[in-house]
Amino acid sequence: MHKKSLSFIILVMLVCLSFFAGEVAAKESIKKEPFGMVNGQPVGLYTLTNENGLVAKITNYGGTVTSFIVPDRNGKLGDVVLGYDNVNSYVKDNHYFGAIIGRYANRIAKGKFILDGKENNLAINNGENALHGGKKGYDKVIWNAKEIRTNEGVGLELTYLSPDGEEGYPGNLSVRVDYVLTNRNELKIDYFAVTDKKTVINLTHHSYFNLAGGGTILEHELMLNADKFTPADKGSIPTGELRSVKGTPFDFTKPTAIGSRINQNEEQLGLGSGYDHNWVLNKSRSGVLTLAATLYDPKSGRLMKVFTTEPGIQFYAGNFLDGIMAGKGGQVYPYRSGLCLETQHYPDSPNKPNFPSVALNPKEGYRQTTVYKFSTK
Repeated sequence: MHKKSLSFIILVMLVCLSFFAGEVAAKESIKKEPFGMVNGQPVGLYTLTNENGLVAKITNYGGTVTSFIVPDRNGKLGDVVLGYDNVNSYVKDNHYFGAIIGRYANRIAKGKFILDGKENNLAINNGENALHGGKKGYDKVIWNAKEIRTNEGVGLELTYLSPDGEEGYPGNLSVRVDYVLTNRNELKIDYFAVTDKKTVINLTHHSYFNLAGGGTILEHELMLNADKFTPADKGSIPTGELRSVKGTPFDFTKPTAIGSRINQNEEQLGLGSGYDHNWVLNKSRSGVLTLAATLYDPKSGRLMKVFTTEPGIQFYAGNFLDGIMAGKGGQVYPYRSGLCLETQHYPDSPNKPNFPSVALNPKEGYRQTTVYKFSTK
């Protein structure tokens, strides 16, 4: 072949490769649009799309994931999280759909804890206890938002300054949460915080997942990488015991249909109205990103794996969804139509010396990571 002809063919191939690479890269995008007003302040909705066509929609009101669209085994796209179409519904919501939870996720008994000899009194909003940060937790604030691009994908950087004394918590806490929709089909969440006064902190993400895109989650198969859980009292406060799951309905060490044992006559299931407990993750070392859970929907073929650096995970089976509230597109969310897998430190840790510490000192820095990875089988 003539050298000039060969050079021309190589040039054409390089142009084509560049064109197709550009086409792939063009699919990765961030789009912002208005999502309404809260207390006179505008709220945005950010649509993240990765190279494979997965879409995550996040609003800076509560750092809330409003939608997560992934394919089933046949390539059909579906939304796998519960939520609403407008910000006003999130303002009124008391289920924490898709939100960032803080300053302390889960419950603190009687809204009190002692830190360095001083008693701290928190806002009470769950019976006699403090839940998910109080009456106005991080799910009810407007976060500062910044679009980001990393070598992993596109994302959203959210920041919030929680002032000293907010909901009773000590210290000015500067919080940053990065959501990244990776091109490995993951929603990666990195949490960072620093304080100017010793405080407690426990952040998490509170999406309600339904991998079928509708109906209940009772046929979903769940695996929890945990040999123990923390039994709780009637107020959902851990007793302090780390109890073996072996021989109980709390054994999810192998993939098990959620509905297979949820209605058994068992004390802890009765106290929690079903599954609403913290599992103690099997960890060889703290702070290392390891597999916490897998969730599989046999109908759609969607599979979600959860990885975290945290020591625990709260599995909540949507026991208080009432089948009355209307969500996206007017869809009614029936009883147990969504489940939460909240990576976390254990509930009431400030009052349980035998639990991993949640104290944060000035200049120490707080960091943790959770990854929700999607595929099919």
